Amino acid sequence: MAAMPTPTPAAFEGPVVVVGPQFCAPHVVDLTVTKKALSLTDSDFAVTDVNGNVVLKVKGVFFSLRDRCVLLDAAGNPLLTLQQKILSAHRRWQVFRGESTDSKDLLFSVKKSRLLQFKTELHVIMASNTNEEACDFKIKGSYFERSCTVYLGESNSILAQMSRKYTVKNVLLGKDTFGVTVYPNVDYAFVASLIVILDEINKDRSGQD
Repeated sequence: MAAMPTPTPAAFEGPVVVVGPQFCAPHVVDLTVTKKALSLTDSDFAVTDVNGNVVLKVKGVFFSLRDRCVLLDAAGNPLLTLQQKILSAHRRWQVFRGESTDSKDLLFSVKKSRLLQFKTELHVIMASNTNEEACDFKIKGSYFERSCTVYLGESNSILAQMSRKYTVKNVLLGKDTFGVTVYPNVDYAFVASLIVILDEINKDRSGQD
């Protein structure tokens, strides 16, 4: 098994803010993302801190024409709406501020780097990056092994790392649990949204769209 890349959080200048500065901490933030096997009333994903406190949650939007979910803060306020783009190649998802799906509120989009993949590689494109010649962030690794890394653009600067967490309780309850390490001054709400999209894109392993 290949060695994990060495974290280089000092390689970028200033905080990485996408959702809001309140989600950037000056220290490493360790989060646990728990995906529930079946959820119709409660959140589909819960994001907790090292003390077990829920800091973010994700709820699916049912009876929608397309896959859509909303990222909420701990108080239940909507932060982002995540929506799959209809008839798009590369399984593209678009992320909007709040509960909007209006193009003026588009923050970023996420897509596969290529249609057929044996290893996970997603490109994150900010709304301001209209020519999309280079990605703003990149997710690489193996989703099957639940081991993925978020990089700043095309660099080797690591913003966050995801790994699988096993507990007997979660296995018995049919829950999928990820551990996510977010490096200092990186927007952890943004990282959480990427983990959700990563999971959604990998629901369909056929590579078709």
